[in-house]
Amino acid sequence: MSSAHDSAHHEESFISKYIFSTDHKVIGIQYLFLSLFFLFFGFCLMMLMRWQLAYPGQPMPVIGNWFGQNNMPGGVMLPEFYNQLGAMHGTIMVFLGVVPLGFAVFGNYLIPLQIGAKDMAFPRLNMFSYWSFLAGGLLMLSSFFLPGGAASNGWTSYSPLSDIAHDGQTVWLLSMAIIIISSLLSSLNFITTIFNLRAPGMTFERLPFFIWAQLITAFLLLLAFPPLEGAAFLQLFDRLLGTSFFLPSGLFVNGQIYHASGGGNPLLWQHLFWFLGHPEVYVLILPALGIVTEIIANNTRKSIAGYSLMRYSVIFLGFLSFVVWSHHTYLTGMGTDITAFFQTTTMIISIPSVVIVSTLFITLWGGSIRFNIPMLFALAFLPMFGFGGLTGLPLGLAATDIPLHDTYYVIGHFHYVVAPGVILGLFAGIYYWFPKATGRKMNDILGHLHFWPTLVSMNFVFFPMLIQGLMGVNRRMYDGGATYLFAHNVLYWNVVISWAVWVLALAQIPFIINFFHSMSHGEKVNSDNPWGATTLEWATPTPPGHGNFTRPITVYREPYSYSLEGAPKDYSPQDQKEI
Repeated sequence: MSSAHDSAHHEESFISKYIFSTDHKVIGIQYLFLSLFFLFFGFCLMMLMRWQLAYPGQPMPVIGNWFGQNNMPGGVMLPEFYNQLGAMHGTIMVFLGVVPLGFAVFGNYLIPLQIGAKDMAFPRLNMFSYWSFLAGGLLMLSSFFLPGGAASNGWTSYSPLSDIAHDGQTVWLLSMAIIIISSLLSSLNFITTIFNLRAPGMTFERLPFFIWAQLITAFLLLLAFPPLEGAAFLQLFDRLLGTSFFLPSGLFVNGQIYHASGGGNPLLWQHLFWFLGHPEVYVLILPALGIVTEIIANNTRKSIAGYSLMRYSVIFLGFLSFVVWSHHTYLTGMGTDITAFFQTTTMIISIPSVVIVSTLFITLWGGSIRFNIPMLFALAFLPMFGFGGLTGLPLGLAATDIPLHDTYYVIGHFHYVVAPGVILGLFAGIYYWFPKATGRKMNDILGHLHFWPTLVSMNFVFFPMLIQGLMGVNRRMYDGGATYLFAHNVLYWNVVISWAVWVLALAQIPFIINFFHSMSHGEKVNSDNPWGATTLEWATPTPPGHGNFTRPITVYREPYSYSLEGAPKDYSPQDQKEI
C-alpha cells in the first residue's frame, strides 16, 4: 500500500487531473472559477436593470443595441426583458453564485484539509456533483436564447403565473432540478466525510467552527432542497402534462378561461419554495460565518470567546430555520394563531445569530489585531451582517411586514445580509486561503483598492433602498416607481443607487487583476503556514499535493490555541503534541 508521500507524486494526465479530477482541491478550484463567473454574470444583469431604473425609457448608450429588437428596440429596455433580467439575476446570484462559492468552493477545498483526511469520502460522486452543477448552470444560461427569452416570473417563480409562462420557465425548472441534484450529492459527501474521515484525536469538540458551519449547511441543503425539487417537477407536470397541482379552477388568462383540470393551489408552491427558501438564507450565511471566525481567531491571536456556545448556537439555528418559512407568506391570509407561531419562531431564530456575532465581537476585545486584507473584510462583515439582520426584524412581524412586503425595503434588507454581509466574508476567505492554494500572496495595495471602494459603494447601493421601501416604492416596478406620485420624492435615489452599482463594478477590477496576476507573479510565501495559524490545513505542503498530508496526522488540542501560556510561539497547531 503506497504512502501519502508516494501518492503526492502520483502522475496523472492533464485530462484526469484538471478536467475529470476526483481530487477535492481541484474540484474546489473548478467550483471557484465557475461560481465567480456566475457572480460576475448575475452582477452584469443587475447593472442593466439599474440603467432602466435610473433612466427609464431612455436608450442605453453603447451596448443598448446588442440585445436585439425583441428585448431593447432602439436601445430602450422592454418590460418583458426587464422581468427576465430580474428573475435570472436573483436565480443566478443565489443558486449559481453565492451558495456554490461559500459551500462548494470552500467546503470542497478545506473540509478534508481541516479534519486531517486525504480526500472526500466519495471522490467520484464529488466530481459528478461538479459536472451536474456545470450542466445545470449552462442550461440556465441557454434559456436567454429561446424565442420567448429566459424565465421572467421572479426568482421565486410563483404559480399560477409561472405555470402558464413561456418556454424559458420550463428550462428554468429543468436546470434547477439538475442544480439541486448537485447540491444534494455534495451535502451527502460533506456529511459522510466529516463524520467518518476525521484524523485521530479530531473529536467533534475539536472541529474548527468552519467545519461546524459546513456540516450544518450540508444538513440544511439535504433536508430543505428535496421539497423544491419535488415542486419543480410538479410545476413541470402542470406545464407539460396538463396536470394542475398549482393551477386553481376558474383561472382567466388574457380574458379567456384557461383550460386546465383545476383544483390546484398556488399557495402550495409558495410553501414548498419557502420551506427551502428560508433555510437557504442560512446556507448563504453559515459558510461566511465559518470563514470569518477562522480569520478573526488568527488575526486577534486569541482563542474564540465562547467557542462551545457558538457550536450549540449554530446547531440550534439550523434546526430552527425549518420552522420560520411562513413569515414570507403573511399576505396569504393565514390565521392569527399560525401567524403568531411564525412571528415567535422568527424572533427566536435571531438569538443564535446574535450570539455568534456577539462572540466574534467579544473575541476582538484585548486581541493583538493584525489589520491585513482578510481581516479587513472579516471586520467589515460583522457590522454589515448585523445591520442586515436588524433590518429583517420588522419583516418577521405581520403588522410591519404587510405594509413593507414587496417594497424595496425587502430588497435592501436581503441584500445587506448577502452582499455587504456574506460576499465580504467570502472575499475574506479567498484572500486568506489564497497562499495555501497557490503558494503566493495576493497584493496588499490592490487588496486595499478592492476593499474600501467595495465597502463604501455597497452601502450607497442598499441603504437608499431601505428609504425607498419605507416610502412604499414597490420593488418590481419596471420604471422604478415613476408612474406613482407618492414615489416621486425618493426617485432620485434610483440614480444614486445605479451610479453606486457602477462604482462597485469598477471596484472589482483590482480584485480580478490581483487574483489572476498573483497566481503566477505574487509574492511567494516563505513557509507552509504564512499566517501562523493553528488548524490542520496549514500542516500540509503548499500547495497541498495529492493525498494532502505527507505524514500521519494526530490532533492534540482545540482548534484556536493562540497565545497559550508557556508556549514558545503565539500559536500552537492542532497537530503539535507539546506546547
